[in-house]
Amino acid sequence: MVAVNPWKSYRRIATQTAPPGQLVLMLFDGALLALDRAVLGFGLVDIAERNAAIHNNIQHALDIIRELNSSLDLEAGGQLAQTLCNLYAFFERRLTESNRKKSRQGIDDVIPMLKQLRDAWFQMLNGVPNALPAATAWPTDSMAAA
Repeated sequence: MVAVNPWKSYRRIATQTAPPGQLVLMLFDGALLALDRAVLGFGLVDIAERNAAIHNNIQHALDIIRELNSSLDLEAGGQLAQTLCNLYAFFERRLTESNRKKSRQGIDDVIPMLKQLRDAWFQMLNGVPNALPAATAWPTDSMAAA
């Protein structure tokens, strides 16, 4: 008999029944968790283990960021949706570079911005006015250059 993992069952049910706004928050949380685990991978002594932990967790975060990007409605979302699309592309470039070079720099660049988005989304879901930061709050010039 196959053992059932109660955490996986809970997570599956939670994602199937959560409202769309809560799903987005869960995606942000998942990406941040994966990036935190990738950072922990840099502390591993065994090179194969280290590289696998970094690679697998960055890839997981990238999958989530791509999902967030693909869910954007650029026509209905206007300037905010376009800014988020550009930001997600920046995240993808920086994380891909970090994975390729096995360097923390790109991860360290992405985490604070991703946390800011996550916190703004959380505040918006909880009715805090003006929760989303202005589009100019992000380094759009450096995003284009990176």
